[in-house]
Amino acid sequence: MSERFDCADFFCGIGGFHIAAASLGHRVVVACDIDEEARRAYAANFAILPYGDICMLNEKDVPDFDLLFGGFPCQPFSIIGKRNGFADDRGTLFFQLSRFISEKKPIGIILENVKQLATAKGGTLLQCMIEELSDLGYHADYRVLNTLDFELPQKRERVYIAASLRSLASFKWPSDAVSMTPLSDILESDPDPKHFASEEIRAKRHRAHTAEASPMIWHENKSGNISSHPWSCALRAGASYNYLLVDGNRRLTPRETLRLHGFPDSWKIVCSDSQTKKQTGNAVSVPVARAMIKAMGEYLGRTETETRQLSP
Repeated sequence: MSERFDCADFFCGIGGFHIAAASLGHRVVVACDIDEEARRAYAANFAILPYGDICMLNEKDVPDFDLLFGGFPCQPFSIIGKRNGFADDRGTLFFQLSRFISEKKPIGIILENVKQLATAKGGTLLQCMIEELSDLGYHADYRVLNTLDFELPQKRERVYIAASLRSLASFKWPSDAVSMTPLSDILESDPDPKHFASEEIRAKRHRAHTAEASPMIWHENKSGNISSHPWSCALRAGASYNYLLVDGNRRLTPRETLRLHGFPDSWKIVCSDSQTKKQTGNAVSVPVARAMIKAMGEYLGRTETETRQLSP
């Protein structure tokens, strides 16, 4: 894949798609996110200040682009939320993308959302999105991909939607599992004492559960049941920091949550701990995004070659 694409990063968060695209030689020319703190982090690391509310952004005011990325809000579909779908105003933000797709006609689209999108309202919400893309002239398909299969020790299952103006018949979804990075490589060796849970919480955890090995991430679910794994459950934006504890003793540090998404240690943390953890709860995992963008680039290269070969 030698061609460089100009990319749009909508609902960009702190830039998981951006890092992935840049690592493949592509250029992000426009970004947008309503969260002020996420925009601040994005600007500090990419020297691009994202636009704010997408509803207020005119599609004619942004530069042209070849690829569109969008991690549109997941709360209306998430198992953690009320799953009101399009009845939630955030659920309709997907359709804001239609304005930009119709105006700019990107040759490729990659969208990301929670796994529950595939089954929300019996699958009708996702089907409605696929039909919307079809009405705009795009072929679209989706898969559920798990961050665990892309080297990172975080179990994060997400729906990825791929769309193009060309048939997806030769599009090859990323599927080859990559060996998981050991959790020990993610964890900081000397975390600040402020990240340790209270004696009360730690004692309660250790009375309720004994892990088979260390290091492990102890996870307490909504029913109060505790399990431990050599990987983290999916990071969440709005959950208590105490639901995931390293060896039942301490919370993950902001740097560790970034590492669990594949963000490099060169990433500048310019926001508070709580804001950074919120941002990583909403982030796109870099290795998965990279695999999707790489697959899209290879597919576009193949279809371009096929088109030339079929030309008289």
